[in-house]
Amino acid sequence: MAYATALSVLADPTRREVFERLRAGARPVNAIAAGMPVSRPAVSQHLKVLKDAGLVEERSEGVRRIYSVRREGLAELRDWLDSFWGDALDALKLEAERSYRAKKRSK
Repeated sequence: MAYATALSVLADPTRREVFERLRAGARPVNAIAAGMPVSRPAVSQHLKVLKDAGLVEERSEGVRRIYSVRREGLAELRDWLDSFWGDALDALKLEAERSYRAKKRSK
């Protein structure tokens, strides 16, 4: 149930902002923290939570740590969300078929 972990982790607005800042590509902590209303150490803590949840990965470049979105970490969440779309399409199909049969009977 990794999607539940992802939802829980991304429920925090500051953490979600940190995550969204990585959307444009890999960045060091200082670049992620720039302009945020929280400290760089707080951003580092949010990145640790995101990393532990499998949503972010890090690599070292000299003394800097570079963070990026771990796309595989979003796969289970996306599959879960996509299942709702499948359910909605199935319901639409059933309703269209029911409507079609009712229309045919009324002729």
